[in-house]
Amino acid sequence: MSHQAYTLLGLTAIVGGLVGLVVFAFLRFSAAARDAKHRMRESGTETALLSAALEEAIGRLKAQERAMTARAEASERLSGQIVASLTAGLVVTDLDGRVQILNPSSRRLLGLSDDAPHGPVREVLGRHSALAGAIEECLREGQPIVRRSIALGDPHAEVTHLGVTVSPLVDEGGAPGGVICLFTDLTKVMDLEEQLRLKDMLARLGELTAGLAHEFRNGLATIHGYARLMDLEQLPPNQRTYLQSVRAETDSLGAIVTNFLNFARPTQLAVTPVDVGDVIGRVAEDVRADAEAQGGRVSLEGQWGVVSGDEVLLRQAFSNLARNAVEACAPAHVAPELRFIGEVDATSRTLRVYVTDNGPGIETGSRERVFRPFFTTKPKGTGLGLALVQKIVVTHNGRVQALDGPDGRGTTMLVTLPLSA
Repeated sequence: MSHQAYTLLGLTAIVGGLVGLVVFAFLRFSAAARDAKHRMRESGTETALLSAALEEAIGRLKAQERAMTARAEASERLSGQIVASLTAGLVVTDLDGRVQILNPSSRRLLGLSDDAPHGPVREVLGRHSALAGAIEECLREGQPIVRRSIALGDPHAEVTHLGVTVSPLVDEGGAPGGVICLFTDLTKVMDLEEQLRLKDMLARLGELTAGLAHEFRNGLATIHGYARLMDLEQLPPNQRTYLQSVRAETDSLGAIVTNFLNFARPTQLAVTPVDVGDVIGRVAEDVRADAEAQGGRVSLEGQWGVVSGDEVLLRQAFSNLARNAVEACAPAHVAPELRFIGEVDATSRTLRVYVTDNGPGIETGSRERVFRPFFTTKPKGTGLGLALVQKIVVTHNGRVQALDGPDGRGTTMLVTLPLSA
């Protein structure tokens, strides 16, 4: 083989090596590209999975948030419904004594308007200072007040007595946050206790004094009988006056003893449905002549109802009240203006009868005493008329009160009776 052949063979080998090297490099580059593409595809899948997981977690959190919000709103609605549905009054204040919650029952029991402001408790409760004082006491001392009875002091109001419980409010850490006050209407309970007390007192008084009154009446009958046997015409003129005085005094004492026996005797009711309007009408006609003789007048107004009671006794009670009213105007030298006002309360099933006059009135300190036996403000009164009225009314499960007259003039006697079923 010649020199040119060896040279050609060498060049061919070199070119073949170069071609093999290029092919090897191309194959390695292709493999690397495939690996890189595969890795990129796997990375995208992981990113998509991670994104989907994040979206799912966010969705669950939003669903939990919506559920928690719904539960919070439902709890708030339930709390509002509970507060609004309470039959007891509810007042909640902060540490500064500013009212935060005042439920509808509180407004109804206290006679507050629906737009009463949420401010200092003393301003919000206004005239009900006793209730405000109990809340302020709990705020000041930090001690609960349990079942305290409070008189509102307004006899014209439907609610006059409250049972009050006031407790401090504390947070989870025990720090004070205000007070909560719950109160209920005790008016009917107090009225019932008063009726029972009066009935017991009247029964004891009747038992103790009925025998004494009978003996006293027998002695008076003897004196009166002998005084009647004596002939005035046979006595000297200067002694006739004495005998007339003895007769007049025995007649007067006899009337007092009769009234007292009527008061002390146990009352036996002949219960029937009684139209109080008819009873008041007859009483008004009985006293109209006396009132008009003094230049006055008698009027009836309002609404009346039917009660279960003894018509004779009820007429006697209202007649006593009417005659007292007319007689009270004479010392004051005023023409008697006697008014009978009826008012039916369908909610409490009661009838209120107001007997008002324009006389001199009754002093505040004497209003409770006027119903006691033998207490009187009249120069010649026996002190049994109003006591008998109270006995009759209490026997009918009612009550009678002495109040100021309209515009602060005169006297108003308020008789409250339960309506017939």
